[in-house]
Amino acid sequence: MGNKINKTFSLRKQQGMSFLEVIIGMVILVTGILGAVAMQATAKQGSFDAMQRSLASSLAQDIIARMRANAPLTNPQLTLNAYVRDDYGSALDAPGDRCNATVAPGCGAAAMISNDRYEWELALMGADVTSYGQNAGGLVGAAACITQDNNLYTVVVSWQARNGTTDSSTNTCGKSGNKRRQVVVQAFIFNI
Repeated sequence: MGNKINKTFSLRKQQGMSFLEVIIGMVILVTGILGAVAMQATAKQGSFDAMQRSLASSLAQDIIARMRANAPLTNPQLTLNAYVRDDYGSALDAPGDRCNATVAPGCGAAAMISNDRYEWELALMGADVTSYGQNAGGLVGAAACITQDNNLYTVVVSWQARNGTTDSSTNTCGKSGNKRRQVVVQAFIFNI
């Protein structure tokens, strides 16, 4: 009789899936979906950080280009030292004279520098793009400074990042903190 029982079990075909197999399949599927969602969130954070770094670099290059455009042929340091400040991003000072395309020609160097600093600080703080009266562009918690050593100008742009880092304590411009990031750009500007 024992031989007959073994034949009965071996003749049956397995049909369908057991509850345990369904649970294991669901766990694998959910793990994959959660992994994809986490990867998307990480990619979005990385994209935001890269955008902030790119904007900081662009802003540093912008002010250097403005300085080069205003450098006189004779002794540029005397004129360009008006750009040297360590408090960009703390307060927005509108110039008395806006030297732009609508103003009659003849803006002096001091008025042009004042206008350049104002427009650069607008972009730095995000005040050049607004949405419902709030700043919508710029860097998060932006601060900047420009220093001069003879013909060498150093532009430091600093901003608030999403995550902490160990090397941000050396921030020489603006606010300090373990989430601060900075871009440092140096340029020689002299007469030709």
